[in-house]
Amino acid sequence: MADDALQGFTVQSRPQDGPPRLAALRAQMQARGFDAFLVPRADAHQGEYVTDRDARLRWLTGFSGSAGHAIVTQDRAGVFVDGRYRVQVKAEVDLTHFTPVDWPETSLAAWLREALPNGGRAAYDPWLMTRQQLRQIGKALEGSGITLTPSENLVDLVWTDRPAPSPGPVRLHDDALAGRTAAQKRADLAAELSRAGQAATVLTLADSIAWLLNIRGMDLPRNPVVQGFAIVGDKGAVRLFTDPGKFGPDLRAALDIAILPEADLPAALRALPGPVRLDPATAPEAIFALVEESGTPIAEAPDPVILPKAIKNGAEIAGMRAAHLRDAVAMVQLLAWLDAQPVGALDEIAVVRKLEGLRRAQGAHDISFDTISATGPNGAITHYRVDENSNRPVRDGDLLLLDSGGQYRDGTTDITRTIPIGSPPGDRALPYTLVLRGMIQLSRLRFPRGVAGSHIDAVARAPLWTAGLDFDHGTGHGVGAALCVHEGPARISRLSDTPLQPGMILSNEPGYYREGAFGIRIENLLAVIPADSPDGRDMLGFETLTLVPIDTRLVDGTLLTLAEIGWLDDYHRRVQGSLSPLLDDDETRAWLERATAPLTLSSTV
Repeated sequence: MADDALQGFTVQSRPQDGPPRLAALRAQMQARGFDAFLVPRADAHQGEYVTDRDARLRWLTGFSGSAGHAIVTQDRAGVFVDGRYRVQVKAEVDLTHFTPVDWPETSLAAWLREALPNGGRAAYDPWLMTRQQLRQIGKALEGSGITLTPSENLVDLVWTDRPAPSPGPVRLHDDALAGRTAAQKRADLAAELSRAGQAATVLTLADSIAWLLNIRGMDLPRNPVVQGFAIVGDKGAVRLFTDPGKFGPDLRAALDIAILPEADLPAALRALPGPVRLDPATAPEAIFALVEESGTPIAEAPDPVILPKAIKNGAEIAGMRAAHLRDAVAMVQLLAWLDAQPVGALDEIAVVRKLEGLRRAQGAHDISFDTISATGPNGAITHYRVDENSNRPVRDGDLLLLDSGGQYRDGTTDITRTIPIGSPPGDRALPYTLVLRGMIQLSRLRFPRGVAGSHIDAVARAPLWTAGLDFDHGTGHGVGAALCVHEGPARISRLSDTPLQPGMILSNEPGYYREGAFGIRIENLLAVIPADSPDGRDMLGFETLTLVPIDTRLVDGTLLTLAEIGWLDDYHRRVQGSLSPLLDDDETRAWLERATAPLTLSSTV
């Protein structure tokens, strides 16, 4: 693989490494009189992705998923994972020393109560836990005799070869792509603070800081952000606490903010006038504690950048459309190439490498997450990451689940297609068609303003539910504009109460997974737009941004309604018309014409 390749395939964790690390952690706990120690997946910025240096949960347990938690006592160690990772965790941890726990069905507090029936001290790193998390756990532990105790991070003490920080340079994000200057955004934020009578706010999420200042960085894998903390005052002044070495003199002059080392943050927090706006859902407990040391009042409220960032303006939407068009060219080239290969000639890694090269040719400077190239039983691992050990040949009869995305200067993409290889067994057609039906029904949906993701999640699941099937992940997540591929606060999930608004971009990705056999997922990105209503209601709907054919070889047309067939044919006409002029290869253009041909199947629904 080329030295400058974006994705690697080295094995990230080995189950056999866990037991000695667990023993070392327990020795540190015993020396301090701790009965339990909490190890979250998070870093101090509470983003979904962490650097290798901050991957404490993976280092300790072997579990490499993007969400999870561990609690260690002297006689047990629970690894808490949600439905996305219940297959994956069993392959990554030493099951004689670590016990997977279904989460959130079993809460951290409920597990602690059972593990420590006589009470005890449960320690945590206050930089890695939010106030909201600790408040919820603490309330659930009332009367148990278990106390939550802040501590230095004991994992760091035993992680003797912990990687060093590896931050990259920071660059400006073009104002034309951002749609608004950083000065305009800062003025809006300052005005909001003034209206609320708040003297300052502390931003801890890396993508909030990147969006506010119109900067992009290389501190996190796949996410073009700068890690740090920002204090924003009610006059618009910004102090950014990060590694100053990432900022050159020209960039400093353009930003017109104070750039200070993170070591200066505690003193700055202690000296803040109040009230200080802090988000209990995202800010580390340590931030709250430092502000409170001086008696400064705190106003608890959501991060003031999250919602404006999620509601894309016209320039950001235009950039996302342009990025999706170029990304679609790469995807169509990949899919045409796949169909031209002899069955059995490829493996999962070969597909990833080919797609990465095609995206680079379209201008991608990074991928938006490690590509999920999963065939056969690997497809049932929702967030599978291929490595040198798991790499599987793409065999006749397999389904290849390909979930991938690119980072472009003007936008971020995320797309999943499931491709039949050769002649898959007939039992794949039913779940594939039901997943497709759910995806189409959500794409066609119109809904009143004020509706949240929790209200429409069932729309994508209903076809599966009628057959007694379901999937264990959310239907959709928010997506940033040339930022993080997973972005809050809006999502399509039973847990989301954020009303959808025009300009928000979300994924639409229902799926179905049969452990040990196959996985199916079909995903497009959608932009929320105003929708017509015959009686003048304030309605919203979706614009599909993704422009890539959906494989119809497994579709059972008798299960689709005429309206669903019409949507799919219209979508494919749009795909063909948009992409054909951009393809310079006759064979790929011919493949596209075949792949977007109207369905000839008759509906009986």
